[in-house]
Amino acid sequence: MTDTVKGFRDIEDSRKRIVIRNKIEEVFRLYDYKAVETPTIEYEKFVKGENTNDEAVSDIFKLKDKGKRNLALRYEFTFQLKRLAKNKKLPYKRYQIGKVFRDEPIAGNRWREFTQCDVDVVGSGVKNEAEILKITSEILNDLGINFVINFNNRKLLNEILDDLGVKDNEKVIKELDKLDKLNEKEVRAGLKKLGAEGVLRIFKKPEKYFEKYESYNEIRKLKKDCNLYGVNVNFQPFLARGLAYYNGSVFEVKSDLKESIAAGGSYLINGIQSTGISFGLDRMETISKVDDYVKRVLVISLNQDKKAVEVAEKIRGLGVSCSVFYGKPGKALDYANSMDIPLVVFVGDEEVKKKKFKIKNMDTGKEKMISLKGLEKEIRG
Repeated sequence: MTDTVKGFRDIEDSRKRIVIRNKIEEVFRLYDYKAVETPTIEYEKFVKGENTNDEAVSDIFKLKDKGKRNLALRYEFTFQLKRLAKNKKLPYKRYQIGKVFRDEPIAGNRWREFTQCDVDVVGSGVKNEAEILKITSEILNDLGINFVINFNNRKLLNEILDDLGVKDNEKVIKELDKLDKLNEKEVRAGLKKLGAEGVLRIFKKPEKYFEKYESYNEIRKLKKDCNLYGVNVNFQPFLARGLAYYNGSVFEVKSDLKESIAAGGSYLINGIQSTGISFGLDRMETISKVDDYVKRVLVISLNQDKKAVEVAEKIRGLGVSCSVFYGKPGKALDYANSMDIPLVVFVGDEEVKKKKFKIKNMDTGKEKMISLKGLEKEIRG
């Protein structure tokens, strides 16, 4: 049996993903974030942390090693910051890109193995939050993605619910957070089970209404600092994000997809205020408008292996991808077609003797003889 496990997949052409990842990393580094790598497998107890009721935590993949230790695959990168950030000079700024795993139902653009691109600051304030959102805006603009950055503050949510006399804030917040995913009738039904359907009318009010709450000052400050960066943000009073560890600002980026493409917020790491955001590479791949074209050449050796390798090395020296095919021209051309290689160079006895090489444009079918110097110019374009 060779089928992939449900929720896992082979990616046969990663070129676009590599371009996206490189652009993301470039921006992370521009803002002086340090690249880190962490283990895929951790102790189950460490993975679960203190928020065992969070849906994402309940979906971790569990396993045991030969020593019968309870282990788990990482479901995100944030919890690993507890170890990385110990005794670090603040602010500690790091980014990480890699695979994470969740044993959850798959649908649409949701997988059980996916790639996250995280950027976080341990020892943060509102200005760091604004910087994170500037990084978000810059990356998505570079990738040609239409987006809206929605934001809110968990303190404001709790203040409103306390003011309304709600008994179980966390459960009510989880229901409110579904407002942009479910219709209002479904959310109202969920709130009714908690005896809190009346709160819905508050969260449908315009932004001006919320200015009377003390916690709105943090909303105001973040908007002001985002304005310094020229970043547009959209206040969404019911936004909460699913993870219970958020204790301040929360962010969610929407695009042409139904699902969010990036999300994050502020939280405590080892008792230190921190903030960060995570981009979903798999979802961004489906909607980003990036040029993943790579110049590629196939050199065909017609019993002139030494010269063919020499020509191929010259081409690679120009920063152009090149393969050498040893065999019959017909098979070589079939290979070039199947691999979408646009330019073929023939290296045989006649080419070596004349010091000119026959090249063929696979798109137009045109052929011509050209010197090695001319070949370099042709490839440079």
